[in-house]
Amino acid sequence: MNEKYQWDLTDIFKTKEDFEKEIKMLQSTLTQIKDYQGKLKESSQNIYHCYRFYEKALEHYEKIYAYGMLKFHLDMADSQNSKLYKRCEAIGTEFEKTVSFITPEITEIDTDRLLKYIGENEDLKRYERELKEIIRDKAHILSKEEEKLLANFTEVFNNSENTYDILTNTEFKFGNIIDENGKQTEMTDSNYTIFLKSKQEKVRKQAFDLMYQKYKDFLNTIGELYLARVKQDTILAKMRKYASSLEKAVEKDDSNLKVYNSLITAVNENMNANHEFIKLKKELLKKDEMHIYDIYVNPIELEDEDISFEEAQQEVLNALSVLGKEYTTKLEEAFSHRWIDVYPNHNKRGGAYSMGVYGVHPYVLDNFVSKKRDVSTIAHELGHAMHSYYSNENQNVIDANYTIMVAEIASTTNEILLAKYQIANEKNKTKKAEIIYELLEMIRATLFRQAMFAEFEKEVHQKIEEGVVLSSNDLSDMYYQLNIKYFGKDCVIDEPIKYEWARIPHFYTPFYVYKYATGISAAIIIANNILAGKEGYVQKYIEMLKQGCTKKAVDLLKMVDVDLEDSNTYKGAIDFYKELTHELQKLC
Repeated sequence: MNEKYQWDLTDIFKTKEDFEKEIKMLQSTLTQIKDYQGKLKESSQNIYHCYRFYEKALEHYEKIYAYGMLKFHLDMADSQNSKLYKRCEAIGTEFEKTVSFITPEITEIDTDRLLKYIGENEDLKRYERELKEIIRDKAHILSKEEEKLLANFTEVFNNSENTYDILTNTEFKFGNIIDENGKQTEMTDSNYTIFLKSKQEKVRKQAFDLMYQKYKDFLNTIGELYLARVKQDTILAKMRKYASSLEKAVEKDDSNLKVYNSLITAVNENMNANHEFIKLKKELLKKDEMHIYDIYVNPIELEDEDISFEEAQQEVLNALSVLGKEYTTKLEEAFSHRWIDVYPNHNKRGGAYSMGVYGVHPYVLDNFVSKKRDVSTIAHELGHAMHSYYSNENQNVIDANYTIMVAEIASTTNEILLAKYQIANEKNKTKKAEIIYELLEMIRATLFRQAMFAEFEKEVHQKIEEGVVLSSNDLSDMYYQLNIKYFGKDCVIDEPIKYEWARIPHFYTPFYVYKYATGISAAIIIANNILAGKEGYVQKYIEMLKQGCTKKAVDLLKMVDVDLEDSNTYKGAIDFYKELTHELQKLC
């Protein structure tokens, strides 16, 4: 592969000697941190100096770990790369063990005393956010003995999820399917969606039936695993003095109950928007009766045209030029200074991601295969990269890591800006319709589908907390009714879909999925405000990207006129969905 399409990892370490030197500096800093163990209560200066060394150690470690991981992902079969990565992971374990005393010792300091320390020591204000987070969490921290006891049960607590993963990933055999060419092929979880997108209805139905028959066969087992996970979550929430498991989850997310409930309320009040798109989908498919297994077929999909990386690069730069010269200049640097590893290669990690490296610059892994979807992937990952760039440039390493509540917003904003640029500049009516359809489908899957999951989780957890005894059949009935509500009368809700809840692994991380829906809603509002050319808005957006985690996610987004607690935010995103549906209707 031409060097210009590969990562330049010498930006992190120019030589192996530099890498080894960084490890020695980290080890030296960790030794200095150890000197403060048991002494943090003594003075505000001890806290400050301990955190200063922690900050320095984190800067060293981020570079070391990034270097090891990025090298490994370039060739995962290379034994030297594998050894290097394992070494970096071991260094990470040592790092975590060394600094693990800090939070518990800070927690033991009387709150008033700690606030006094922050007030009187100007240096300590650098870590004020971190210290106040510990104060906030103190209300939910148990005694040392209780915390130690719970820690001993960590592996047991993970048992439901681990057992589910082993069962569904290694032991499930779905059987064979007759594909579009009449060839018998084994269906797996990974190729299932390919069959669901088949142009032949018999292939789609066959795949659908095979998938959910397997989950039906193991429904009672999976039901017990999932309900055990929910019960564990509700018990821990009660032990830690939360009003509910939902409250525990949203507080951990840097969110709140109002955000979660406003999302569900707004989606329910505007469900007609999804029904309208489903109805249009049925019309485009030219079906008298559209089934749930027809949902993933793209009725406007054209033959994919090859696009060079240079063409994709230019399209992304053109689409994101609305974000200003500073932003696009940095994007040009990302392209020209080898921040991106572009093409697939032997034993290279699949997929795509962005990784910020504090004190260096972000790196983006891509597997570009010259298709139009790859253009959107580049825009998405560069959104992450630019968020990391601005955050790392403007915050210390502790405050630079933005929270999961805002992690997908910059990336999705870029995707929407790109799609809107493509729609505006596409002259071919059918191609324009295809782009609009794909954008609509992304919003449906990310906003409405994830909101349906979120509503299901909320209902299940509430019933368990109220002492209601649930069975796997109860879960299936609840899920089936939600499908009826979300898809509407223009879609036949085939009975096997009631078992879909059993194949959603995200449910084993309670209340995770709602963040996809809040994230895309925020991104839609931001992208529309940027495109509307609101005076000073781009500057406000860039300023938000610079904040890292120095503000709560809700307050951070208010900087760009997005209020996650207000159901009107989600209504605004749904209105955009409606407008796109009407635009597609006119084209078709």
